[in-house]
Amino acid sequence: MESSNAAVTPRPASIATVLDAALAARPDAPAVEAISGVWTYAELDEQARRAAGALWSLGVRPGDRVAACLPNDLDIVAAFHGAQRIGAIWAGIGEALSASEQDELSELCAPTVLLAGPNCRLGTPAGITPDRWSDLMTTAQAAPNVPQQLDAPAGIAFTSGTSGHPKAVVHSQRNLLLPGTALVTTRGWGPELRKGDSFPLTILNLMVLSTLLTAQAGGCAVIMNRRDVDGVADWISEHRVTVWNGAPAQLYDLARRPELNLSCLHEVWSGGSDTSDTVRTAFADAHGLTPRTTYGLTEAPTVVAIDPAGHDWRPGASGRVLPQYRVAAYDDAGNRLPPGELGELRISAATSGPWAHSWTPALGYWERGGIRPLEPAPFPTGDIGTVSADGWLSVLDRKKLVIIRGGANVYPLEVERVIGKHPAVTKVAVCPVPDDRLGQRVAALVESASPTTDFDALAMLCRDELAGYKVPEIWVRVEALPVNAMGKVDRTRLPELLARESVLRVTPRSRI
Repeated sequence: MESSNAAVTPRPASIATVLDAALAARPDAPAVEAISGVWTYAELDEQARRAAGALWSLGVRPGDRVAACLPNDLDIVAAFHGAQRIGAIWAGIGEALSASEQDELSELCAPTVLLAGPNCRLGTPAGITPDRWSDLMTTAQAAPNVPQQLDAPAGIAFTSGTSGHPKAVVHSQRNLLLPGTALVTTRGWGPELRKGDSFPLTILNLMVLSTLLTAQAGGCAVIMNRRDVDGVADWISEHRVTVWNGAPAQLYDLARRPELNLSCLHEVWSGGSDTSDTVRTAFADAHGLTPRTTYGLTEAPTVVAIDPAGHDWRPGASGRVLPQYRVAAYDDAGNRLPPGELGELRISAATSGPWAHSWTPALGYWERGGIRPLEPAPFPTGDIGTVSADGWLSVLDRKKLVIIRGGANVYPLEVERVIGKHPAVTKVAVCPVPDDRLGQRVAALVESASPTTDFDALAMLCRDELAGYKVPEIWVRVEALPVNAMGKVDRTRLPELLARESVLRVTPRSRI
């Protein structure tokens, strides 16, 4: 289904020029606010110029990767803009990841330079510390003018398939700028926009939805450094945030705090995972705003569908498809299904109207120092759902095995590989358990050679190698996992196994 909307807002010629319109109209207006201060558009432009020079002095050239493992603050914004001005390819590495996870991402993208914050656990390459970066920003000469190409590689977004191994999705400048163009146009945003984000900016989608989007509106990106309910509420009220993007778990918490002052908000988005109708209604009852649910993909990038501005929504839906896309359900043979029929959702570019052919697929996956192109469109999302005749998108289930806990992806096989390292574990299966607050929690069903399996030890093993949100919260010892004729775990039977009263449920710090 293609969406039809108003005429397209002019898209910047490149990320290097994304600040130009605001610089010409309102150079002293705030462009970004963070824990360490506020930069106007003129100041952000100057900091981006300095960052480009600093990276150039470190040997970064067009096509080189610049990795950043930095907190949500002003430095990461300046570094991103600086990297784009010299044609580098940006890659964020999450601070919450374990050392081995950070290493895996670094090895995958092979950065020329790594900007290392306090929570960077990487040993190779040696990171540029905040102190050294500050010195370079002060002393480095300006970088030369680098010709900008809208379809050149600009950023890497990390994602995983069902194998649990990360993939590096490569996006062009065109696709990093397009979400902001579409959202600013369709929602009528202008300089009054003050968009707040508490998700980590090391996620490429969040960089797209913060500084690139707000610059196209001439508004302000409010970069939060807290995700707890009180911290988010404080940021919203103190910084007069008008649009805030949060995870369903955060909305769940805020819905239970009607006394918090969120009166400056005009829109609340829920992204990262499905938002239940119950949470949506509860938030509206508490704060007078109906959350706008979204559906997005790393490969798109960012938002593919979103509820219209205002209060309109449909139960079970994840918004209406944005006008640059054509999204439809397909059967297993690759045939496009009629509107409303259930199948795998696939994405291609709109082919008519003012947004026709404005979207192009990701450039491919970064592998072995180059880009492996994607298969021809339409791009398969791996999600099962429907698209109505008037563009409302609903996701029924995920074809992939990913567990989405509080907006963060947990890949079962990745966790299973860690648990399986323990000598007492014979076989393990990781699956989701529904949860009102987080959407899903992580459960591990373990076959063990010992009747006294130490779940403390298994949990500690996971904590050593995985981010905290990936560690199972429900541990179950089973006599035998269900398997199919090929000896593979039959995952469709795991919920039934978990539900049996005879199954002993334990949490870490217990022993069975």
